[in-house]
Formats: sequence, C-alpha cells, structure tokens
Amino acid sequence: MKFPACKGNRLMQTDFRVAAAAAGFMTVMVLVGTWLVRTAAGDEPERTDVAELIRQGQFAAAEAALRAQIAEPEAPVVGPAARQLEILRRTRMDFTLSAADVLQQIQADLPDATAAEVQQWTDDNLLEHRLIDGEVRYFRRAAGNLFRLDADARRRRDAARAAAADKSPDNQEEQSESTPEFNLREHVRNLVQLAEASDDPLVAPVQHRVKYTLTVNADHPRVKPGAVVRVWLPYPQQYRQQRDVRLVSSSPGEPMIASAEAPQRTAHFEQAVRDAEQPLKFAVEFSFVTSAYCPKITAAAVEPYDRDGETYRTYTAERLPHIALTSDVRALAAEIVGDETNPLEKARRVFRWVSANIPWCGEMEYSIIPSLSAKGLAARRGDCGVQGMTFITLCRAAGVPARWQSGWQTKPGKWNMHDWSEFFVEPWGWLPADASYGVIDDPDPRVADFFCGRMDPYRLIVNLDYARELQPAKTSFRSEPNDFQRGEVEIDGHNLYFDEWDYQFEVETQPAK
Repeated sequence: MKFPACKGNRLMQTDFRVAAAAAGFMTVMVLVGTWLVRTAAGDEPERTDVAELIRQGQFAAAEAALRAQIAEPEAPVVGPAARQLEILRRTRMDFTLSAADVLQQIQADLPDATAAEVQQWTDDNLLEHRLIDGEVRYFRRAAGNLFRLDADARRRRDAARAAAADKSPDNQEEQSESTPEFNLREHVRNLVQLAEASDDPLVAPVQHRVKYTLTVNADHPRVKPGAVVRVWLPYPQQYRQQRDVRLVSSSPGEPMIASAEAPQRTAHFEQAVRDAEQPLKFAVEFSFVTSAYCPKITAAAVEPYDRDGETYRTYTAERLPHIALTSDVRALAAEIVGDETNPLEKARRVFRWVSANIPWCGEMEYSIIPSLSAKGLAARRGDCGVQGMTFITLCRAAGVPARWQSGWQTKPGKWNMHDWSEFFVEPWGWLPADASYGVIDDPDPRVADFFCGRMDPYRLIVNLDYARELQPAKTSFRSEPNDFQRGEVEIDGHNLYFDEWDYQFEVETQPAK
C-alpha cells in the first residue's frame, strides 16, 4: 500500500479526507491481521476462510469456524485459533456503538449535529467504525475523537460551549476556583535554562511515591476456594534518569520483583483463594526519583555509527508485526529525511513529521491492532503508542536505531499511561523522544524540539521494550500483549481481561534533593 506523504519534504498536516483512502486498509488489517501476520511469538497460522469472513464483517460465522478448530473450548486461551477468537471478542467490546448512539454522544457537545453528518463523518473516516454481522458498529471513543480530528466540528463545539458558558450565572465563580493547568511549555523552558547552566545532563529531579492497587471484580465466577491467582503489577525500572527505586509496602505479602534486566518490569503476586467472599485485592507502594534528561546535543558533535555493531544491527532491523520496513515505509522515510545524512537531523525530521502528520486520538486496545506503525501510517492518527511506534519504524527505515519505552506520565494533575521512544546517536548513546508530546509551539528551537533528544522528569519508566515475556512468564494470552502498564491477572491459568478487574493509580510528586 502507498501512504500519503509530505511533498518536497515540507512538514505538512495531512488532510484526513485525503488520508481516508489509505485508511480504508485498516478495515481489513485491524480485524484479520493477527490471523495472517506473523506474531511476536513466531506463530504462523495458515490462511483460511476465516480471514475472508472477518473481512466481510461476518464475525459470527468466523467465530463458529474458529471454535471448530479449538479442541478444548474451556481451556486457557493459548493457541492461534483461541487467540483470534478472543481478539474478535475484544473487537466487539471496543466497537459497541450504533449510529444513533454516536449521534447522541456527539450532540452532548454539538447539539445541532445531525444523522446526515454522522454518515458524512463516517464516509470521511472521521468516525472509526467496523462492519460486524451486517451492522456498522462504531468505536467506543469515536465521538470524542471526532473533535480531535475534524477542525470544523471542533470549532462548532467550542462555539457551543462558549455560548453555554456565557449563559451560566456561575461561570465566573467556576473559572476562579479552577485549578491551574500544568504548563508544559513553561516547564520545558525552565528545563532548558537549567540544562544550559549545568554540566550534568540530569536536572530537576522529582521524588515520586506511587501506590498501585488492582482489584478483581466482586463475585467473579473464577474466584473459588483453592483457585490459584497470579497478578503482575507495574514496577519502576532502575534506569539512567530514574534512580533510588524502593519498595515501600505491598499487600498481600511481598511480591516477586522482576530483575533489573527485565524489559517489562513487574511486581508478581501468587496465592490460592481461601475465602471467595473476601475482596481479591493486590497493592504495591514504591518510591523513586526521576530527573529530566537534557544532554547538550548538536549536529556538529555527532559521530559515525558502527554499522557492524550489535546495537546498530538490532535496532535498525525489522521486527514484525509492529515494525515492518516495507518498500512503502522506506520510501516515505527517504522522502521525510531527504538528502540529510546526519543521524540527529534525520531523527529530528522524522520527529517533526510524526508530530505534524499523526495527531493524537483515543485508541482501541493494542491487542486488536496487529501493527501499531501500520495503523499510524495508514490512518494518519493514533495514540501515544501508535505515534511512538511510527517514529521508531521510520527512524529504523532511515538508518537511525530506535526502540520502545513506556510507563506513565506523572505531570501534576495529568497522570496517565504513556508510551514514548528512544533513538541512538553517537557519542551520547540512547536519546529519548516523545512523538506524542511532539513539537512545542515556541520560537526557541531548544524548546520546540525538546522532546527529540531530551525528556522531562514527570515519568514512571516501566518498560524498556514491548511484547516481551513477563517475569515469571504468563501462560495465557495477555490482556495487553505489547505494552505493560495496567497489569495482568490469571486465575487457574485463565486470563482476566480489563473488564474483569479494576486498578487505581495514586501518585505524589515533589522536587527531590
């Protein structure tokens, strides 16, 4: 497939109606990709009529065909057919809304929206949807994403909100009592000044204290006396800009903490259920210090790669299915970097392109997206993981080593799960990049390009890679097979999906000494 590209190497914002033609590829890719594309574990199921059934939106028929291939339907989800069946179930969960449901949600922000407009937005691929058993079903976050993707809808919504606010007698009081929002640009400006005045690339350390709690739903049918429960909770990496990691408390008992070499670091609990009436709750409290990483990087100081070295060969290679270096991807990367040969400048061009062309939107669960970078390049939108994987893929295609990193952002009042990246340039080694934060609107290039080579201190780094085995290994198909932020749960070898448990993330931050 061909991707819409920037012309003349200019950083252009792609028109979504133009990109929709390429995004049509997603209808097939998202639903059948895990059946046809090689998985990270190396399984290669044979092509069957199941793929065609899914392509046609005949989920019920595809599910029946898959069930016929599963010898033990009640066994944990492990094999390819069982995984694909579970992916279809999860897809149904993410695409639950009818056109009437979406219209109702949109009208909450845009009262004069019409059914005809919903159809037009659907045709323009601005409302993500799937054909499922003869019905068009919409993504559960489609309404909110519309206002992120369509400038006219956003303008009308903002005008409607302003008109409603003008009529509210409590408006002024509400504004005066609102909490000031964390100003990222001012924070970055301050970090730039601190870095310029320091010989140490680590500045502005922040002390973190996090309590993470996972609770299995009450009355879950698998919670029975004697049932073995295994839980994996996120735990901080000991990394360059993240130090002094300490387990403060845990419950029940003390978990097994994954080794410092674990690419996806966990706190693991295992216990047998004694009293099925008691809440099944697991918690860890930990502290750590994260600093802003602000090395003084310049294109003039860049040194040549050792192209025969392990780092270069590993992190410029294809890693299917999420990093696919197809001829179209390589052509797009070549167009983006143009005649630039300096690796730092190449990475900056890719970063600016992703920032301009892959805007953030709420995303479906990663387990039903067979290729994060293909999703980003075809749909020309995605959340932080899609943006980050697109950056990684294009960097590798351009000959710049790049890899995954993720965990949580912990900005005051705005904490959330978050994914970002790193790219490798000599003599500094691995440099951070956050394509989701993107280019900052600021005349100072040190501020504008801050998140391409530098990083703020409001981070909890959990993962140094994606789609790696947990410690200890999980036997069933993970709720999130790529990322690891919310945790994972198994009872008697059966995975519990995200709707079967809840989590709570509590964080306190303050300047560290």
